[in-house]
Amino acid sequence: MQTEKVTKHIVNWLKEYATNAKINGFVVGVSGGIDSAVTSTLCALTEMPVLCLEMPIHQSKNQVTRALNHVEWLQTKHTNVMMTKVNLTPVFDSLVTSFPTVKDEELRFMALANTRARLRMTSLYYFAALHGYLVAGTGNKVEDFGVGFFTKYGDGGVDLSPIADLLKSEVYEVAHYLGINQEIIAAAPTDGLWGDSRTDEDQIGASYDELEWAMAQADLGKTSDDFEAREKQVMEIYTWRHAANKHKMVPIPVCEIPEELKK
Repeated sequence: MQTEKVTKHIVNWLKEYATNAKINGFVVGVSGGIDSAVTSTLCALTEMPVLCLEMPIHQSKNQVTRALNHVEWLQTKHTNVMMTKVNLTPVFDSLVTSFPTVKDEELRFMALANTRARLRMTSLYYFAALHGYLVAGTGNKVEDFGVGFFTKYGDGGVDLSPIADLLKSEVYEVAHYLGINQEIIAAAPTDGLWGDSRTDEDQIGASYDELEWAMAQADLGKTSDDFEAREKQVMEIYTWRHAANKHKMVPIPVCEIPEELKK
């Protein structure tokens, strides 16, 4: 990948899109992860105002520290970067106590994890409305179009997606080029929605390198039947998740009424 040219292309795209939309700035949720670090840095390079939001919900200390360190680093390099911390933990806890109890605890935990993401989306759009900014998404190609590893109307609820055509490995290439803090580059990817140390790989059952391989094989028309052992397992994981989360990757279905029924 021509990393420098790709980086400049994304920055120009962001600036052009915002200018055409007559909007002068971006809001980005920073989590201490690689995707949000790269996205916020790319937005900062437009020289347009960038508001970084740090929105902990029972977040681990190391995730919060990485996010704050990243914003501090950004602000030493870009005078157009602002930062606001919004502690959503009390809001989340209050919401949880308002919900009725359920017997299926595993299903409840999953629903609450997605609720965290949707609370953050709501906060991002609150500040976007206050400042007249665009919400910049932080999803990469593997998450957004491979396995659908994002929350519908949570981290999937954005105005534009600057890195959604970059594979995870390519996001790392851009991160190295931009000089992103090593502690972020070295950290295991996690969505931070569970209040524990589980990583993306723990949840998905495959690493991003494996998922990228599976995406490439699927594009070639290969299936799990074409492989054995671990490769077969990875293809099964990828195929299942891609199918199960397809609803996140396509437009909302609309019930089209036949014209003769409208007469």
